[in-house]
Amino acid sequence: MANKIYTGTGHRKSSIAKVTMVSGKGNITVNGRDVNEYFPFPTLVMDLKQPLTYTNTEDKFDITVVVNGGGFSGQAGATRLGIVKALLEYDINTDPTSENSFRRILKAKGLITRDSRVKERKKPGLKKARKAPQFSKR
Repeated sequence: MANKIYTGTGHRKSSIAKVTMVSGKGNITVNGRDVNEYFPFPTLVMDLKQPLTYTNTEDKFDITVVVNGGGFSGQAGATRLGIVKALLEYDINTDPTSENSFRRILKAKGLITRDSRVKERKKPGLKKARKAPQFSKR
């Protein structure tokens, strides 16, 4: 019997990540490269591995991610949300009110909610979204 595939899609800023999760040894591949090679900062890698750490499934799944748009921070956040959604799909048969359900663990850590903050648009007459030109009295 083939391994069951669990999928999740995550969004953050202008990044979109499609996550595929199968049983394995804990390898994470992002756009065909190793996660430590793809993301330049270890804090981003640690950030996207948080759901796996909290649910004690770090070495249980091989994860493949296709991510595009935005920068490294947005891509890491989108990947994290995609991993959360795939874990919830894996744990769908567990009662959400039970003590060790993934949904309860991840919700307590605030990982299920999408971070909806995006860059505010530039307004006319201003240098950026809110920064005004220097005021001169005379």
